[in-house]
Amino acid sequence: MITAPQQLDSYLAAFGDFEKLATGHDLYWLRKLRQDAFERFCEVGFPTTHDEDWRFTNVSRLAQTPFMLTQNGHVALSQAEIAAYLMAGSASQLVFVNGRFVPELSLRRNLPETVDVNGLAALIAARPESIEAHLGAYLNTQRDVFCALNTAFAEDGAYIHIPRGVVVQDPICLLYVSTSSETPTVSYPRNLVIADEGSQAAIVEDYVSLNSGLTFCNTVTELVAGDNATLSHYRLEREHKQTFNISTLRVQQSRSSNVASHSILLGGGLVRNNVHAVLAGEGSECLINGLFAGVDRQHLDNYMLVEHKSPHSNSRQFYNGMLDGQAHGVFHGRIIVHKDAQKTDAKQTNRNLLLSDDAQIDTKPQLEIYADDVKCTHGATIGQIEQDALFYLRSRGIDEVAARRLLLLAFASECLDRMSSAPVRSHMAASIDAALFEDKQNGIA
Repeated sequence: MITAPQQLDSYLAAFGDFEKLATGHDLYWLRKLRQDAFERFCEVGFPTTHDEDWRFTNVSRLAQTPFMLTQNGHVALSQAEIAAYLMAGSASQLVFVNGRFVPELSLRRNLPETVDVNGLAALIAARPESIEAHLGAYLNTQRDVFCALNTAFAEDGAYIHIPRGVVVQDPICLLYVSTSSETPTVSYPRNLVIADEGSQAAIVEDYVSLNSGLTFCNTVTELVAGDNATLSHYRLEREHKQTFNISTLRVQQSRSSNVASHSILLGGGLVRNNVHAVLAGEGSECLINGLFAGVDRQHLDNYMLVEHKSPHSNSRQFYNGMLDGQAHGVFHGRIIVHKDAQKTDAKQTNRNLLLSDDAQIDTKPQLEIYADDVKCTHGATIGQIEQDALFYLRSRGIDEVAARRLLLLAFASECLDRMSSAPVRSHMAASIDAALFEDKQNGIA
């Protein structure tokens, strides 16, 4: 435990004030959910490098920073200020400023009328019974203290419900905008996505900063896929390099469901990307795909946990990393095949490019198999830009900078090619191109 007493006191005071005024404070089940989670946080404190799941990531600076909970209304933004971050071709664009839903900045376009897309706080106030069975039902707050901390302060975020058999053709985009102040600030977005039987949709979470400053964003997304549902979840992190960003995607899959998780990490100072998928239904399939690109002293940590609990389930993990300067990357991928998950087919691959002598990668692929009729493989590679390929391009008249750019884009395209949504793929490609080659403050130059 590394939470200093004075820092714990600040969280106690913040939770006391929050609990009195939070939306849904009069709901017993929600109040208990928050209180139990906060008790867990106080019990264990922040993780240290002695914890196996955090052995490569030191969060002491985060733990010792006196973050203040942000409040809605302190920052007024215009459409013009966020226009550059909006995604073309989306069915709906929900905008959150410092973790709070801002309806006047949000847009609803080509979205079926039966699809419910709204702010979570508004739903807690109007129809709390519709989320009681799902909110917090799948998350393990005992195992992850950041999930416990998010649950303790859970109030606003996105709520998305796709009814049975409904197909949402265009992606639903959630834009999270962080603004800074004179004091370090923290926000706790909480998202709940429920896709009923046979439904289809794509959800995009996009994290940006409007200015520099010490901020902490701790996000949890619970995604529930019903029988035969098809869901794609995309996460783009491109905040300022003073930002701490911890996120958890918890996926619960029913029979024959198909879920794809795509993560692109480009910004942030210390970023932890948790993806925990549970393939609970027979014949379910899961793809976990990602790219992380760091420069300077960025720390980008990816923790993947896939649990196969039923027979005939398939999972694939593909993560590519590119690190320059003194950047530090982490890939910790863990696949657990439970004893009833016969005929499981699971594959895990991590590939990394180190572009400087001081860049560092820690990679730890893991398999835990308790069934006897499975097909599971894992592997990791670490290397540099292929000199023969670089020489070939230069011999064709391409200068070294352009040649390196082509090779890095080809490496990144392996991730982009696995994305099924064309609008999202274009949005991600433009963000990667800007981070790698146009904005030297936010990416590999």
